[in-house]
Amino acid sequence: MQFAVARPDVVRAISQRWLLKFWQRHRGEHRVPQWQSVDTEHLKSVSANLSLLDVKNGGGPARFLIRYHGDTIGQVYGSVDCRGKFLDEVMAQPPGAPALAAYHRAVDGAAPVYTIHEINDRGGRAVQYERLLLPFARDGRRVDRILAAFEFICADGGFDLKDLMVAQAA
Repeated sequence: MQFAVARPDVVRAISQRWLLKFWQRHRGEHRVPQWQSVDTEHLKSVSANLSLLDVKNGGGPARFLIRYHGDTIGQVYGSVDCRGKFLDEVMAQPPGAPALAAYHRAVDGAAPVYTIHEINDRGGRAVQYERLLLPFARDGRRVDRILAAFEFICADGGFDLKDLMVAQAA
């Protein structure tokens, strides 16, 4: 999957723009921000649309262990609680699917990755979802955690969030 480098103003959702600035402020002199310097209280207002993943490198391609996901993320993946599961297990897509490519890009590039995709809900309505992936590192260099922020938008305003990502995979 090819990724284009763009300015931060391409991010459309206000909450995601705030998160991108939050990430930039916390980076300081490091390659990527250190997670331990983040006051998670600042993230409460957007936590329903967040997912926090640990990056696990076991000799092969990195895998992403879900540490936390908000209520909205639980609805779209059809699971009340995905903590302790790997993202590739929850996504119900083949290994190496384009959705995982963005996560690998965030790790390899040590930079935010923003994507927009269009999927259909269970009623067939087109829903755009915007995903912002923000890499973090304990040592400020090697990415070992990703904060993922999602926004879901439908042109006619109404759509069904339940199992939205499951319906897309099917």
